[in-house]
Amino acid sequence: MRQLRHIILLLCLTTLCPKAVMAQLVPRDIPTIEAYINDHKKQRSLLLARATLEESNALLHKASKVTHREYRDINLEEVLNALLDEAVKRNLIEDSVVYRDLFDTRLMNCLMPRPAQVQNEFWSRYEKDPQEATDYFYKLSQDSDYIRRYRVKKDQKWTVDSEYGKIDITINLSKPEKDPKAIAAAKLVKSSSYPKCLLCPENEGYAGRANHPARENHRIIPITVNDSPWGFQYSPYVYYNEHCIVFNSQHVPMKIEKNTFIKLFDFVKLFPHYFLGSNADLPIVGGSILSHDHFQGGHYTFAMAKAPIEKHVTIPGYEDVEAGIVKWPLSVLRIRHKNEKRLIELATHVLEAWRGYTDESAFIFAETDGEPHNTITPIARRSGDMFELDLTLRNNITTDEHPLGVYHPHAEYHHIKKENIGLIEVMGLAVLPARLKEELELLAEYILEGKDISSNEKIEKHAAWVAEFLPKYDNLDKDNIQDVLRKEVGNVFVHVLEDAGVYKCTAEGREAFMRFINKL
Repeated sequence: MRQLRHIILLLCLTTLCPKAVMAQLVPRDIPTIEAYINDHKKQRSLLLARATLEESNALLHKASKVTHREYRDINLEEVLNALLDEAVKRNLIEDSVVYRDLFDTRLMNCLMPRPAQVQNEFWSRYEKDPQEATDYFYKLSQDSDYIRRYRVKKDQKWTVDSEYGKIDITINLSKPEKDPKAIAAAKLVKSSSYPKCLLCPENEGYAGRANHPARENHRIIPITVNDSPWGFQYSPYVYYNEHCIVFNSQHVPMKIEKNTFIKLFDFVKLFPHYFLGSNADLPIVGGSILSHDHFQGGHYTFAMAKAPIEKHVTIPGYEDVEAGIVKWPLSVLRIRHKNEKRLIELATHVLEAWRGYTDESAFIFAETDGEPHNTITPIARRSGDMFELDLTLRNNITTDEHPLGVYHPHAEYHHIKKENIGLIEVMGLAVLPARLKEELELLAEYILEGKDISSNEKIEKHAAWVAEFLPKYDNLDKDNIQDVLRKEVGNVFVHVLEDAGVYKCTAEGREAFMRFINKL
């Protein structure tokens, strides 16, 4: 362990000290190194100092004869925390999650292979098996601390049975909140348009700043989709297994069109074990980043993909394509064929028809006052030897009663979920805000002790909800209260998905859905 501490300290120094000085240091002369640090604090700059990978590896080799096998048991979180604490103690960084993240990302970059090395290794493995390539890249993204395993583990996850299948629920705790010091510092940072957003390829290797996360340990795999350069990476927050992001190399806005479907299937052909989907391209029904064209995918089967065809339909001119309405709270048309080109043609036909479709009796309006409302959230995947495409019909119209969107979580459910229903939610995974962790714990306490929920400002918004479901349960105690609350949270999310469906899962709703299908 002592050897390991020396190694890590030396690694830290390769980042902090000029390489001309480091070349003269005796690796095991720790007291000398510490004296150097104390005498030259003012000359060191975290943001300006940089060590090469070769220097780091050379120093590590000199410092220890520890075998590769012995490194496997290193607890990365503990080691990095010890270094960060020391950096704070020496006044090298502020004791803030933002500055600690900037610093430990720089340290991890010293261990990272160059982008070209990662790419070469990825494609070498890809030639053997696409899944072997993604397995390597996903593990590297975790081992590099780009995906912070210890934070992701904090996310609360469970499933809830529904008439539509098992619904996934997660309370997102992996995304750190900025503290007041960091927020204040971010205001003082000179405004910059570099990188333009969190999805731009310039993020690879970027040192970060108070108002932009460090990405020095981040690597991207360049790929080609629809004869244009795109990038393939993983989400640092991994809401589900191998949660990946595929993004345009250019900072261009999202748009659902024929090329969208081509890109989706180009990726699925490259990585048959992955699905890929796109957020819609309109506010309210779209994702959080509409300014940069991108998709999300991964190695995971959502409830929506498992949902069966409720009613098979035949579309004129596409009789060879299997099509049907999916048994799902949102309005989904699933199409299947061995030839993805047929799906691209049909999807384009459906999109063009939906863009201009109005059915006042079903409160579907293509546009109001020149503002378009209809679009599609598409999800592509392989299913055996078939290609499969789910086309989720979306509409973002608002009214005085529903100012945030008619086909959006209604106000009665905002205490649980107020945010947009994007691609991930469409597929059946609720990504809920971190505040719910504390709120559910408080609710459990108040329910078991018979306290007035409305008396606490943190949970008063849940009072009506609790009053509605509580009579269903007898003999609540500390052993079952959390299970009950989780079940009821899941039920709320199902209602949220039903709100987002333009056609409801009723006889009237299905009749209206078929009116659109018959127009195709």
